[in-house]
Parts: sequence; structure tokens; C-alpha cells
Amino acid sequence: MIQVTRKDSKESLENLLRRFNRKVQQSGVVTTVKQGQYFAKPISKRERRAKAIIRQERKALKIKRIKLGQR
Repeated sequence: MIQVTRKDSKESLENLLRRFNRKVQQSGVVTTVKQGQYFAKPISKRERRAKAIIRQERKALKIKRIKLGQR
């Protein structure tokens, strides 16, 4: 459980909230909850690798286009 306490009585609520949000993001709580939000069918290792290769190729192509100024 993430807890944030005021450093002193003069600390504003916005600063307190900002520190809390930063701790939540660093802990990775939100990402783990979002990953479990939907059910995904288990896929084979071969399919997972193939999809990862396709993702990497698309990303490389996108970066190349951005560098060339086409997009």
C-alpha cells in the first residue's frame, strides 16, 4: 500500500497529490491492473515471437519514415 504524508503543515495538496501519483507510477500498480483487465487467450511461443518480430519491423519502418520526413 502506498502512503504519502505531508512534509510540513505548509505543503499544498497539489504537491502531495503529485508525489502520490509519482509513487504510484513508479511502483507499477496501474500497469499490472490494466494488464489483467481483459482476458487474453494463451498463444504459443512461436506465434508470440512472430508477432514481436512484426511489431519491431513496423516500429523500425515508422522511425525511418519520421527521420526522412515522410510522416
